Amino acid sequence: MIRSKSTQCERSDPPPRRHDTDAARAWSLILSAARLARNAAWSLDHPLALRADPDGRVSPVDPAHRSQADLLWLPRAGWRAGDRAADRTEDCHDEDPALALFDLYLPLCRPHPGPVEVIAHLGQSIDGYIATADGDARFVTGEANIRHLHRMRALSDAVLVGAETVAADDPRLTTRMVPGPNAVRVVLDPRRRLSCERYLFNDGEAETLLCCDRARIRPGEKHHRQAELIGVPAESDGLDLGALLRALAERGLRRIFIEGGGATVSRFLQAGRLSRLQIAVAPLVIGSGRPGVRLPPTERLADALRPATRIFRMGEDVLYDFDLSAEAPDHSPDAPPQITINDVAISRAELSRIR
Repeated sequence: MIRSKSTQCERSDPPPRRHDTDAARAWSLILSAARLARNAAWSLDHPLALRADPDGRVSPVDPAHRSQADLLWLPRAGWRAGDRAADRTEDCHDEDPALALFDLYLPLCRPHPGPVEVIAHLGQSIDGYIATADGDARFVTGEANIRHLHRMRALSDAVLVGAETVAADDPRLTTRMVPGPNAVRVVLDPRRRLSCERYLFNDGEAETLLCCDRARIRPGEKHHRQAELIGVPAESDGLDLGALLRALAERGLRRIFIEGGGATVSRFLQAGRLSRLQIAVAPLVIGSGRPGVRLPPTERLADALRPATRIFRMGEDVLYDFDLSAEAPDHSPDAPPQITINDVAISRAELSRIR
């Protein structure tokens, strides 16, 4: 019998249960890294070493004893897997879920130099739609990507959506699929079109803010059912995004995760307010519907946005993680050589990131 490489890894020592345990430990370490990144008292100038026990408890260890560490902070290099984590996974390195989690999430756990970091995500079909014309979006992407959304919420101070997303999906926006804290839920509804009957205005599962045109808040009015009202100056096409982010930062919400919809993500992208954009592409053809990213047309392809990109497999879906804060990759004739696989040019660095 011929087995795939992944099957061979799953049936070799250690058994599959150990992979589950290592992934749980890795996620505990990632949550700790995210908390440290948001801690203003943490000194970035000194190395730090962490280890996770089998029950998920994370504790510091002496950075000089790297063999005992699962996760390292190195001042110039950032977060790195420790020697202990590497030793546990060397038998099945390419398929190890713990290292895959580190690879995807640790770059998102670095301290952000600015007052606010904004990351957005869209799940879309192969032909570029996030929902049908009637707004049906349940579910474009698969379970692995849905779990990724819950992890991103747990790593963020706030999860933000537009009014159209709440009207179409009536979402909960909690982290019920993974361990980790619920983020503050932020709903943008400039004209206050949403009724107070929506689930997240009544469930009490997480703090919720409804941000609207400040002119639409009556004197003395403070809440929209359980959601706190936040008045923001309005512009012709919506809320003033700069004023909105300042208002959130004043409340200690400095790592913002935008989960939809397409119009909201596109507006932040066009305004240059995103540090990262994640697009999950599903093997699905909708044919016509609500598009994902919508920007003004580009006349020359040379002027199109071409950010540095990481690529990850999530079940049947493919996640593209665009770093909008980094310089665009070099496509000049003097760029480093690339490897061509099936007529697709992939640099060695990009190849190493594909999971």
